[in-house]
Amino acid sequence: MKAEISIQLDVMILHIFRSMEQPLFPGPSERKLYGLDFLRALAIIQVLFFHYLVLVPHPEWMQHFFTFGWAGVDLFFALSGFLISSQLFVKINRGSEISFREFFIKRFFRIMPAYLLVVAIYFLVPSFHERESLAPLWKYLTFTQNLGLDPRTMGTFSHAWSLCVEEQFYLFFPLILITLVYYKKVKQGFMILLALFLIGFVLRYFAWTQLVQPYANGESFGANWYKFIYYPTYSRLDGLIFGIVVAGIFNFRPKLKMQLSKYGNAWLLAGVAVLTGGYYLSVEQHTFHGSIFSFPVVDLGCGLLVLGAVSETSLLYRFKSSFFTFIATLSYSIYLVHKMVFHVTQEKIALFNIAQDSNLMLLFCILFSVGVAYLMHQVVEKPFMRLRDKILQKSPTPIKPGVATA
Repeated sequence: MKAEISIQLDVMILHIFRSMEQPLFPGPSERKLYGLDFLRALAIIQVLFFHYLVLVPHPEWMQHFFTFGWAGVDLFFALSGFLISSQLFVKINRGSEISFREFFIKRFFRIMPAYLLVVAIYFLVPSFHERESLAPLWKYLTFTQNLGLDPRTMGTFSHAWSLCVEEQFYLFFPLILITLVYYKKVKQGFMILLALFLIGFVLRYFAWTQLVQPYANGESFGANWYKFIYYPTYSRLDGLIFGIVVAGIFNFRPKLKMQLSKYGNAWLLAGVAVLTGGYYLSVEQHTFHGSIFSFPVVDLGCGLLVLGAVSETSLLYRFKSSFFTFIATLSYSIYLVHKMVFHVTQEKIALFNIAQDSNLMLLFCILFSVGVAYLMHQVVEKPFMRLRDKILQKSPTPIKPGVATA
């Protein structure tokens, strides 16, 4: 009896010490946040149907529901900002050293294998091109394809622009954070985010007045708008910024986190309301107000959705759905292959006298997109993720005592 009590006491003590090591807000690898799965699935569904709407023949009813689907990319940005910064903030809270090597090993094995496979297919199989031509190969390999991207001449695999924005974020954000930790200036990180947010307005204003609006009456107006307003990194940082802000609050401001978490459903409703405003603001997106203000408004709405999804009182926090988790798991592969699959599927299925703008064709395209993504997830993503885990297990991150936290 005494031995059993002693064992139970040892277990309790071990549990207490382990709980003391927990961060203020556990990272995604430690606690499943089902609300984020729902948002990720929602984001890829939006993008999937939006690209079907603008890329290939489609049923007429889609015009009434998916013209705002481009905002799914902004939701992805907010999710990435939250998840990636949370992983790094958790290390700061634990007093662990932020390992540049570990961070990039994780990002490399998560992003590159599937991405390089799709790039190779696009360059080796021209018949899979959904538009006229690709950007130069070096732009895909250096993740700079979004800079100077002209959709008229480089429309194939143009959606890789968002991966470029994220990869550039993955490069610079850890460097900035490591610098702030080294100089014990983590608290000043908010000012950097605020500065980046305001700089975005300035650069969009400059791009509109100097590079876009002067060509309003010319044939290049639309292409210039995409090249200098829609695709560049400086225009699309807001979603990442709002995601980082939410992660910062949940990791470094426990009292504020507790207050905000009480109103999880209210934040979700606020996010929907702000996104509704963003929708009406973006109806005429190629105007001055649409170009300058639509992205930050939409991204604020996405940030509020993320805040609601990770608040324990919200409906989404414990909304567990095998369907949405499945779609969320495949979201990256779906994003990579869906345009290619749309193009090839429409071309081949039309041989069976199925109208390209029919609902049946839409169903085939969606099912094949998910199927190809599932195959790539099983054959490419999962094996490389296992390889990543093996590599990281051989080089655990050391604990660095005395690292300053906010």
